[in-house]
Amino acid sequence: MKIRNVLCAVVLTVLSSSLWAQDYVIHAGSMIDVVNLKVVKDKSIKISANKIVAIEDGFMPVTKQETLIDLKQHTLMPGLMDMHVHMSGEINKASYSERFFMSEADFALRSTVYAERTLKAGFTTVRDLGDLAGGVVVSLRKAIDQGYVVGPRIFAAGKSIATTGGHADPTNGLRPELLMDPGPKQGVINSPEEAIKAIRQRYKEGSDVIKLTVTGGVLSLAKNGSNPQFTQEELNAIMKAAKDYDFVVAVHAHGAEGMKRAIRAGVDSIEHGTYMDKEVIRLMKKNDTYYVPTISAGKWVAEKAAIDGYYPAVVQPKAAAIGPVIQSTFSKAYESGVKIAFGTDAAVFPHGLNAREFIYMNEAGMPAIETIQSATLNSAKLLRIEDKLGSIQVGKLADLVAVKGDPLKDLSLLQTISFVMKDGKIVKK
Repeated sequence: MKIRNVLCAVVLTVLSSSLWAQDYVIHAGSMIDVVNLKVVKDKSIKISANKIVAIEDGFMPVTKQETLIDLKQHTLMPGLMDMHVHMSGEINKASYSERFFMSEADFALRSTVYAERTLKAGFTTVRDLGDLAGGVVVSLRKAIDQGYVVGPRIFAAGKSIATTGGHADPTNGLRPELLMDPGPKQGVINSPEEAIKAIRQRYKEGSDVIKLTVTGGVLSLAKNGSNPQFTQEELNAIMKAAKDYDFVVAVHAHGAEGMKRAIRAGVDSIEHGTYMDKEVIRLMKKNDTYYVPTISAGKWVAEKAAIDGYYPAVVQPKAAAIGPVIQSTFSKAYESGVKIAFGTDAAVFPHGLNAREFIYMNEAGMPAIETIQSATLNSAKLLRIEDKLGSIQVGKLADLVAVKGDPLKDLSLLQTISFVMKDGKIVKK
């Protein structure tokens, strides 16, 4: 009995010291208040376990049980969020043929590298909109949550949902004997009934959100990059089922008609939005639909389209036509008052370069502080997690990033994040 008591005392001491070791005080020279769109100076942020428990003016004293993080020369911000990534892959000149030689395990191992790169770039939360390798991202999310892999908090869509021959039909471009006839399980639907089954299948597989490809796309092996690819009835059925399962729904869309059908059905966000017109903008404002622009992807594909042979012949003209338009579309949407959430389509370009999007948004007319708000509070609202993340406030999870200097004067500083804390744990210092 005495031995057991001694052992219990030792265990309790270790646990206690372990808990105390998770207490930090950050001395921040500047802090961005994304709620009120202002910068505040000389703040102390106290973190216990994984939450912000106090924010005080000036630099508060630190107890023996707390660890000081000196960021007096830095600007502190909420952890950044990217609402459009694909963590299971990275598209390049070889990727169209690589998939015939890679297993899911190959994709999974690569995804761990992309995940760590993304987190250390300051993006503590991402929304993965389309698994490129069948179940890899849900497994990656679990591995990160359980501490086996270093990476951001992932909200995973699993397999994107398309129609036959649509942008996310996994058999596009294959030789005839490989075309098959994929169905809801593989993310391909052709009726309202199949649409409902596809939503239930994503739920069964562990998806957090839903991704639809409601128009043609740039990088798929199909000719049209912007035609509508879902009927109104199919979209209405999808949204009815999605609401039953409490899913946030994002839609890939380049053409205006596909966007209009999706917005009328009640989707949460439009991704890319290349050819949105005045009616699309009116509908988005009326329905509080978010716009996730992905300017970075547009610029990347336009650049690569100029290199002969980089993309397959059916892809090259779409990339050349659609890529350059997205930034001007964003400018029009922002000036019109459409709600904006930050998203890049990382995987179309190398993971870890996500922060370039801030510069492109600013070039198109959005003030620097609002670009940061789009990647924090706005993105949290889109994911319906603003009670836990998205701003530096007492009671919220301790997801924090910092840069040396003033990013509002130079947004390129966000490409060299010097401090990252996710869920109360220091990831980069």
